[in-house]
Amino acid sequence: MKRKLERFRIIEERSNVVDPTKDIYARIKGRWQAEHFKNSNPITLELACGRGEYTVGLAALFPDRNYIGVDIKGERIWKGSTVAVENELSNVAFLRTQILLIENFFEPGEVDEVWLTFPDPRPRKRDIKRRLTNPRFLEMYKRLVRPGGFIRLKTDNTHLFDYTLEELKLRNDIADLVFTHDVYASDLRSECFDIKTRYEEAFASKGETIKYLRFRFSWKPSQK
Repeated sequence: MKRKLERFRIIEERSNVVDPTKDIYARIKGRWQAEHFKNSNPITLELACGRGEYTVGLAALFPDRNYIGVDIKGERIWKGSTVAVENELSNVAFLRTQILLIENFFEPGEVDEVWLTFPDPRPRKRDIKRRLTNPRFLEMYKRLVRPGGFIRLKTDNTHLFDYTLEELKLRNDIADLVFTHDVYASDLRSECFDIKTRYEEAFASKGETIKYLRFRFSWKPSQK
């Protein structure tokens, strides 16, 4: 408990963490580029980022883009923010909030792309609405991401992956969907940049193949 409290104290003092203890938390919506990053570079979100392996990994590879890891667990965010500080990654931020509230922090179209990396599969039937590829979350992503931006999912969980594919097939607004049930044996491997989360390493060591998909929402011009 003492270590946990100390880590919370640390992230409260860090400029790369936006959480309820900071004034900017209530007014960051629509101002990430101007007020936080102080540039006009595109924004990528890693939702339910955990320790933020993808957030910091991508930020190191692409310094001309901004990356924001989102999670409700402060102790996890501490780890990712620490790595960002140690590697002097100024294009990294972490937001502590629930994913359901994400639209309180971003304007429509403010986000360039979204990564879902090893989200909780929520296997129980009563938890279907909490899966991050449930229709209510997909609708949120559609509003948040600029037209043409990608949504990407990487997971070890076959049930969640197949559920996601079924949900996408039921929609009439999905474009450029590609997927694989074994990303490291596919030509899509390069899209994941061989960044591995702690969860991926754990499940891969048990023989699980890593699944990956990405898609865009299709947009039709309004009729006048």
